[in-house]
Amino acid sequence: MVRKVNNHKTDRVRQRFQQNKNGFKNKHVHSKNNLVTGDKQIKNIKKRGTAMSKVEHSTKHQESMKKTNLLVKEDAGSDSEPDAFTQLVSCFSKSKTQSVVSDEDSDSGDDSASNGSLIEESAQVNEESDLDSNSETEGNSDIDEMQTPSNNIEVSSSSDCDPFEDHIQYDLDDNLYNAVSSVPQEVEEITKNWPVLGQLKIFLPRPSQDTSPKLKKKRIDNDVVYAKPGEVPNRIECVDWEKLFMKSQIQGNILRANRKHVDESISDDDQLTPLQKELLSVVNNYQDLYYPERTLNNGEEVRFVYCLHAINHVLKTRLKVVHHNARLANKEDSKSDIPDEYRDQGLVRSKVLILVPFRNSALRIVDMLASILLEEGNNNVLNKKRFFDEFGAGEIAMPRKNPKPEDYEKTFAGDTDDNFKIGISVTKKSLKLYADFYSADIIIASPLGLRVIVGAEGQADRDFDFLASIELLVLDQAEIILMQNWDHLLHVWDHLHMQPRESHGTNFARVRPWALNGRTRYYRQTLLFCAHSLPQFSALFSRRCHNYAGKVCVVNPIRTGTICQIVLQLPQVFNRIECSSAVSSIDARFDHFINKVLPQYKESVMSHTVIYVPSYFDYVRIRNHFKKETVSFVQICEYSKDAKIARARDMFFHSSAHFLLYSERFHFFRRIRLKGIRHIIFYQPPTIPHFYSELCNLMQGDRQTTEEGSLSVTVLYTRYDSAQLAAIVGSDRVARMLASDRSVHMFMTGE
Repeated sequence: MVRKVNNHKTDRVRQRFQQNKNGFKNKHVHSKNNLVTGDKQIKNIKKRGTAMSKVEHSTKHQESMKKTNLLVKEDAGSDSEPDAFTQLVSCFSKSKTQSVVSDEDSDSGDDSASNGSLIEESAQVNEESDLDSNSETEGNSDIDEMQTPSNNIEVSSSSDCDPFEDHIQYDLDDNLYNAVSSVPQEVEEITKNWPVLGQLKIFLPRPSQDTSPKLKKKRIDNDVVYAKPGEVPNRIECVDWEKLFMKSQIQGNILRANRKHVDESISDDDQLTPLQKELLSVVNNYQDLYYPERTLNNGEEVRFVYCLHAINHVLKTRLKVVHHNARLANKEDSKSDIPDEYRDQGLVRSKVLILVPFRNSALRIVDMLASILLEEGNNNVLNKKRFFDEFGAGEIAMPRKNPKPEDYEKTFAGDTDDNFKIGISVTKKSLKLYADFYSADIIIASPLGLRVIVGAEGQADRDFDFLASIELLVLDQAEIILMQNWDHLLHVWDHLHMQPRESHGTNFARVRPWALNGRTRYYRQTLLFCAHSLPQFSALFSRRCHNYAGKVCVVNPIRTGTICQIVLQLPQVFNRIECSSAVSSIDARFDHFINKVLPQYKESVMSHTVIYVPSYFDYVRIRNHFKKETVSFVQICEYSKDAKIARARDMFFHSSAHFLLYSERFHFFRRIRLKGIRHIIFYQPPTIPHFYSELCNLMQGDRQTTEEGSLSVTVLYTRYDSAQLAAIVGSDRVARMLASDRSVHMFMTGE
């Protein structure tokens, strides 16, 4: 019965081979030496088949089939993919092996002659497979080197491996998946010091059991290679684009684009600035990065690095899909039976999401992307005029009289509209702007722009499927987004990698297994750039970023702080508020302010007091309390109209109001110069560190202030405000203040 089934399968293979014979004549064939070697092995199996015992037959045959399977596997990973007939024959060989093993397990009473006949038939089929296959194979010595007693194949971690392929090609081992998905993650913490970035804390997910990258045999016909855990990034000292696996089509454009947008003095040998080299060392390793030292001076360097990485990632993804499409086009069974090596896509097309606060930031990013992708003189950017009309207008006119601070003018240069989104489709030699999100490779948007599309629960026209397969997420200028509305960002973040409600034309036979299993979040690389280290950023990075390759945080201590920028002789009192948790600190701070601080400032000699409140929720709470207690005050916040702002400033200056309730977001977006300040109460340390010294220095030069009374500053803080406080007084002082038995500390500047 087994012989009849095997003969039937052999006839079916021969018929299909005859039908497709003409179509595969010009394909690659085995080398002559390999054919001879294969024939000798098959003849030896035939000669020894009848003399072997049952156990010897099974062992020898399985070793022969391992060699055959390894040959087919080696061809699958070579530059020239095997044709349809090779895959068909290899599948038949695997099915034959399964039938032989099952027969041996079930028919234990058969004699060795029947087993020998089965092996003879299998050898005949393998002989036909070796003669007619169109894939290239290596020598038997290479096969013997690949086979180890433990069946383990280490994935090389040297520079010869493309980090892109290593990161997205393999599934996660169960132990590594448990380590990266646990709360908190099971990680190994490593500290490094680099010349430019400074101190790095590297967190690498490490399972409790050893999961070195290996080839694990589940069955005789199913070999699975799992992803390797993350490794410590190697710092780039000499730029070699080939070793960094940059696409060849953009290598010649990088230096020109970097000189255009960043620094014209970059040499031909360096090609990148020292900061860019170290940033790219982490980014190109596909690890998450938290860089809280982005400034207005190095902002273009940072932007260039993630634009270069985004273009390189998209081009590699596109090239893989195009090559696989071409190969599948030559296969008759491409629609019905697609091999696993052709799984190269996500649930949707969009791969890169870049979140920035202003239209002007998006304009600069698109300009950089075009400079990196396109050669000089190639302006093949579709819808370019429409884009510059919509993103290049609306610039704020800066006043000449009483000019704004320099950082304000740089931050709000260009179009500062915060409601925008644009999809970009990347081809080999062009950029298509305003592409539909489901046909776009890169999405550049503001959190508000995406929040409008994502919508809220219950809305009929909401859409968030385009966020299902984001592999690279960039959050730039996070401190500005925090000032706009942090809830918009968190809402968008919550809708990443959700199961799409529609298929959107996706060929699920081409979707990667880890995407189908809902594990895309563990493959997503997140790059977070901001100017200051804040609890909101740290929480976002630690709790909502799950990259299995690991995380890298830049954690440099602050030596001095902005308190050193105060030019006045000014006593500053810091009051520590005891609390048990971050939630309880809200009520504890309010009670301390109402019961202990506010009564000291109600005296007439303490007039002209500004109460600076970073959180709008605290601002509303204090305002309601002042109204209830009929306290003499005026208020200025981001929602105040210009007429009310002018009236409040006038009343405060002429002592018509005792207190001025002042919100941080208003100061960030307007940066007015308040006059008549004698006392400042910081309800919480400022989110933007230099606002502290800026407001304190506003007391200087006021004739009314210098003639009457003394000046004072009071700051309320808890141990959960250590990040903001460190930016003001320095990391060392904060450590001593939090560890001290005293709850009140005073600093005197200007001496």
